[in-house]
Amino acid sequence: MLRFPMSKANNKTIQTGQSVADFLASIEHPVRRADGLALLELFDKTTGLPAKMWGSSIIGYGRYHYKYDSGREGEHLMTGFSPRKASLSIYIMPGYRDLSQMLDRLGKHKTGKSCLYINKLADVDLPVLEEIIFNGLAYMRKNYETWDE
Repeated sequence: MLRFPMSKANNKTIQTGQSVADFLASIEHPVRRADGLALLELFDKTTGLPAKMWGSSIIGYGRYHYKYDSGREGEHLMTGFSPRKASLSIYIMPGYRDLSQMLDRLGKHKTGKSCLYINKLADVDLPVLEEIIFNGLAYMRKNYETWDE
């Protein structure tokens, strides 16, 4: 029986040329839009990197290269956020390793593998969120091949 190598799946979330400002202006819910603008300011200040759209709804900062044991590899944002309808999603790559002390001080939130979910920014301590973002970015720069663009 002949075997052919499996094709590598393309990443669904890639950097686009979409305008960050236009995306945020298009958010209908006024609190979610205001929180998105506040997160943009916080991430801009914390990362010192330019905001770029990734996919249709993620605002990302920097890029990193990953390679899995399976051979799949690609690039993804180092950190970022998305003001989704259900909640604000904060992306800390590659996840919330040993951040329990910071998360305990953050306020009302939920976590996924690499996502922090917040209903609204008023529910959390913004200086603690800034610490978490900075910590995640430092981890990425130390452990992965990264680009600040």
